Amino acid sequence: MSQWSKNNDVLNTVNRGNPCESGLCTLCRADCSGKCETWLSSLKGRSLLYPRDFGTVTAGSNNTCHVGVSYNSLRIQGYNYGADGLAQNMSTSPDNCLFTKVNLETSFGNEDPVKCRLPLMTGALGSTFIAAKYWDSFAIGGSLVGIPVVVGENVVGVDRQSKLSSKKITKAPELDRRVETYLRYHDGYGAIIVQMNVEDTRNGVAEYVINKYGDKVCIELKWGQGAKNIGGEIEVDSLDYALFLKDRGYLVDPDPEDPKVQHAFKSGAIRGFARHSRLGYTDLSSEAQVRENFMQSVAYLRKLGYKRISLKTGSYGMEALAMSIKYASDANLDLLTIDGSGGGTGMSPWNMMETWGVPSILLHSKAHEYAALLAARGRKVVDMSFAGGFAREDHIFKAMALGAPFTKLICMGRAIMIPGFVGANIEGALHPERKAQVFGNWDIIPKTVSDLGTSPDQIFACYEDVKKKVGAKEIKNIPYGAIAFYTLADKLSCGLQQLLAGARRFSLSELCRNDIASANRETAHETGIPFITTVQDETARKILES
Repeated sequence: MSQWSKNNDVLNTVNRGNPCESGLCTLCRADCSGKCETWLSSLKGRSLLYPRDFGTVTAGSNNTCHVGVSYNSLRIQGYNYGADGLAQNMSTSPDNCLFTKVNLETSFGNEDPVKCRLPLMTGALGSTFIAAKYWDSFAIGGSLVGIPVVVGENVVGVDRQSKLSSKKITKAPELDRRVETYLRYHDGYGAIIVQMNVEDTRNGVAEYVINKYGDKVCIELKWGQGAKNIGGEIEVDSLDYALFLKDRGYLVDPDPEDPKVQHAFKSGAIRGFARHSRLGYTDLSSEAQVRENFMQSVAYLRKLGYKRISLKTGSYGMEALAMSIKYASDANLDLLTIDGSGGGTGMSPWNMMETWGVPSILLHSKAHEYAALLAARGRKVVDMSFAGGFAREDHIFKAMALGAPFTKLICMGRAIMIPGFVGANIEGALHPERKAQVFGNWDIIPKTVSDLGTSPDQIFACYEDVKKKVGAKEIKNIPYGAIAFYTLADKLSCGLQQLLAGARRFSLSELCRNDIASANRETAHETGIPFITTVQDETARKILES
């Protein structure tokens, strides 16, 4: 399909590796010198919404082939009259109905809702070393943009500087760094969310976080993710570190305490150790037991003092999906993130990621169906976030519309990590004395960047916007990766505003399932979104017959 082409001549972008449905390479490298659409958007921002070389070119769409069931097989509707969602004091004059006036703000939660400037959140950035290296860029960027950022699982457990007493955490410098970096620029929009798995629960992460940060932090229970159907993994290349992780209670493969393994490591036959998390609920054998355990866990977190609690689930089958929606709704949770297969990972068994689980569009379609069943019974349905292979503004529109009115956010993982990599590489190349500190991978600025400029104010389209937001003195403390993050977010925001304006929706809350259509009948059957030529066909015939 043309959507999966390695290069786009219209935008002057190209993928280094094989592109997947999101438009990202299947293997995204932190040292990449460009230039996929997301990579270049981190520098050029909203200008990348348009064809290049204006005045000397014309451009035509090449995306006319819609095969199979995927988000690519949904089309966005546009209308030729009307304007919904303008502020109450605004008339529907064409002067008011500008795409720049589209309100992208959203919120999620119950008693104390979280406001977000746009319907976006990060994926869980946990114990993988790439998350730790570029955390300042991700956290500060997300905080400045005003969206939720998620600290993923196992951050405390793998931190060699953390301390436990009676098997409960008493010191967690890496977790503290991650939370405090986000809060430094938090202005009331977005939230920092700390995720817990089996080991985190055992280590007392929830107790540590609430005692130190109170209601400044949301807590997230984790059932799974779309990239794998086992717990999280990292790989370490140190025998000493592998032994530390096993002592912390993790499964480490191969066993670093085995003398044969130690000999093989010293000889070079084994060069790394995989650390794995545990599966949850293994001691339960029925849906009723899972429900009871889950409700007890939520009750305990509320007793600790947590005001905001969320749940992350993976691309399991329909039973688990229904359980997550029903339990989260019954427990009055603030957010449920549903991660479909086709998403990304810091480390997962590759063929597992390729072959397990329910693809995102199918999982999300059933999530809407099940949520609608609850709503029809008069039940309040938990606010939802969809995840699993999203990177562009049209992905946000389609997924939000597919899940409307229950979906409040779209979760992006790899896509909004890319600006962190790009910015760090630029900062390290322009300022060699900072290269190690920011984990830059370049010695010199490549032509893909130097074509835009040689200083940050020339390279990043949103540099001045960030400077205005934080002040002329503080801008020197903002990582270039965070500026790149802000720039990508600006492109996504502008593109989403344009799509919403074309659908005559001037507030994100007005977006609905009628604003998308299926481009093939198989997609229509699976998603419940009508085939494109049947949409409004009855109305059209009435016009012709009048």
